[in-house]
Amino acid sequence: MNQTLASRLTALARIATDLSVDAVALVPGPNFTAALGHPFMSHERPFLLVVPARGEPAALVPNLELRSWDLVGFSGAVFDWRDQDGYDAAFAALLDHLGISSLAVEGQVMRVFVHHALKTAQPDLRIIDGETAISGLRIVKSDDDIAALRAAIAISERALERTLAGIRPGQSETQIEQALIQALFAEGAEDQAFHPIVAAGDGSARPHAKARTDYAVRPGDALLFDFGARKHGFAADITRTVFLGHASDEGRAVYDTVLAANRKGHEITRAGITAHEIDDAVTGVLEASPYADRIRTKTGHGLGRDVHEAPYIMRGNHQVLQAGTVFTNEPGLYKTGSFGVRIEDDILVTETGCESLTTFPTELMVLPC
Repeated sequence: MNQTLASRLTALARIATDLSVDAVALVPGPNFTAALGHPFMSHERPFLLVVPARGEPAALVPNLELRSWDLVGFSGAVFDWRDQDGYDAAFAALLDHLGISSLAVEGQVMRVFVHHALKTAQPDLRIIDGETAISGLRIVKSDDDIAALRAAIAISERALERTLAGIRPGQSETQIEQALIQALFAEGAEDQAFHPIVAAGDGSARPHAKARTDYAVRPGDALLFDFGARKHGFAADITRTVFLGHASDEGRAVYDTVLAANRKGHEITRAGITAHEIDDAVTGVLEASPYADRIRTKTGHGLGRDVHEAPYIMRGNHQVLQAGTVFTNEPGLYKTGSFGVRIEDDILVTETGCESLTTFPTELMVLPC
């Protein structure tokens, strides 16, 4: 087992100790990939890495994944199983080998049937939700993590620039969405971070809108893009709102308000600030405006291997942000049936302040239409 893998597994063992359980279990997903340095699919076949507080880790691996598992460099015991035989015997052998009585799992990731398989194999096994502690290992990004985020963001920004240049009146939201997706891959994306949001007119007032085939963009529309590329396993998450042809006085005023809130987030962020303090300041700008009734969302969320991960930038979350944390600063205002504006940057917390990893202009942009 190489030293890098060993050190990551040691960190998980410390989590087990901190949570007063015998072991921590991971299933395919961001934490699994971060620990092993190799991605595996989550599908109908249970796949499990168990790291005890003391002793060697072990894994339950579908037989068809064994050759891929060899690439990990894992030296612990491996219990494989075939579709024809089922996985119950493998779970029983894994738990008998480990000899544990308590286990912390990822509450937001582990599926119910895996939980049930563990309990079937050992009914007295105590299982707790260790999501916060386990995912917490990924909050502070390494230099390699940040480099991957920069690459994903740069691809995304080039794709947006390319897409904006091709927008014409009469195009549907779906046509613009397709152009954006094509541009992401043309610029070097390995995948989409998530399915993009492309929403115009009254659709832009829905924070998580779906592109429509039957809505043709027209002059005066607000056009909102929320999207991101994935590169080296890391996700960008960017939102920009533009206007087509012209922006109304109301549109300009709302945009300026959201931009002021976004800039407030940049201004106050530094190592040692809490998520609560950031959201309180950013949302406070929106609340002090004439458009306070249009607030729908918190300021943002952590960003990395997951598009949404800790820390969540919201009032009531008094988690202190350390240098190396990356989060989204995405204030927005939404008037149902009319239009919405959101401006989202990906922010790196530093010891002396912050750096916006996104560089695409935030000033009001009116496209010829």
